[in-house]
Amino acid sequence: MNKKIIIALLACVVLSQCNTLLSDCEALRERETAIAQEEKGGYFVGRRYYIPLCRFWGYLREPGQSWRTAKLVMMDESLVHTPDRGPEEPLPNATFGTDQNVEYIVKGKYTGQQGYDPSTNQVLPLFRAESYEVRNREPGFLFVPSEEYTKDFVTLRPAIMPQPETCEQVLQKQQ
Repeated sequence: MNKKIIIALLACVVLSQCNTLLSDCEALRERETAIAQEEKGGYFVGRRYYIPLCRFWGYLREPGQSWRTAKLVMMDESLVHTPDRGPEEPLPNATFGTDQNVEYIVKGKYTGQQGYDPSTNQVLPLFRAESYEVRNREPGFLFVPSEEYTKDFVTLRPAIMPQPETCEQVLQKQQ
């Protein structure tokens, strides 16, 4: 009896993972097609990724490039403050991080320097922004539709995206 229950549970897990991978791959293909059509130019596409007490700002990628190439960055605010700059937790009336997952057009450049985020023990590239323009307040998923965001620790990284070859195989099986 126990073997049957275990087999049934394993089958459910496997099938649900297959359906998740298929839907993730379909959504990724659609988004990659849209990204390929982006106008090239002297800007970056940024996605705010907020975790309390962390020093990083979020992810940046070049226009026309997949989120797979995005870099988690720290912002040099010597020219312009980040759009949500305000009091941070645990201060009362904290407003920092209110733009979680907002997508921006960011103009500026990498400084060639790195910054250290003690909360995550990461050394990250430093980006000096010249301007921020909201591109989309509700852009949806960052790396895959099935991703799970938490404010407790870094859960979203480009590595959670299935490899293009994997998606290609999964999508071909569906045809």
